[in-house]
Amino acid sequence: MYINANMEWRGPDREVSYPDALTFMERRVADIHAGTAAECIWLLEHPPLYTAGTSARPADLLEPDRFPVFPTGRGGQYTYHGPGQRIAYVMHDLRRRGRDLGAFVHGLEDWVIAALSRFGVRGERRADRVGIWVVRADGREDKVAAFGVRVRRWVTFHGLAINVHPNLSHFSGIVPCGLARHGVTSLQDLGVAVTMADLDDALQATYPLIFPAAAKDPP
Repeated sequence: MYINANMEWRGPDREVSYPDALTFMERRVADIHAGTAAECIWLLEHPPLYTAGTSARPADLLEPDRFPVFPTGRGGQYTYHGPGQRIAYVMHDLRRRGRDLGAFVHGLEDWVIAALSRFGVRGERRADRVGIWVVRADGREDKVAAFGVRVRRWVTFHGLAINVHPNLSHFSGIVPCGLARHGVTSLQDLGVAVTMADLDDALQATYPLIFPAAAKDPP
């Protein structure tokens, strides 16, 4: 864990339950808003589970009894989380960062693209669908990273998920993010030998290139 007066890097933590993660984020968001805690990026993994965002369609939950399903206030639809997937929960104070949610989400995308590029992986955004995508040799496009963000009183929480080496068959219980005609991949599936620690190092190295330090006090 790295901490200073303005930012804490928490973790990496293994197999954190989703309710425990939500409890921590709810408390931390309140403390950040109150000015009693630093911004935070929490790196972790979850046990196998599905989450339902605010736009989730019941028909997209194909196997409702396969893993626990957690409704969540983040944007988006159904998402799988599990071992081998790097979760980064990002708790930023947008009052100190220009009060621009669109720029924040764009920054998350740029951050993942920059981290993946360190391993020779070209991640791309698409205007018509959320996530970071890779183009396979046959032209097929698969998602390698997903996003889901919530904001309360200008403090962000939830964040992003990058597939390092999860069990990709676990995604078959849902229509990931409501996109039935596109697949899901991982760094391992792409033939890229990257450990979770390697990715964490890349995320920490590229973060300040995308997100400058927050202002000392909200304007």
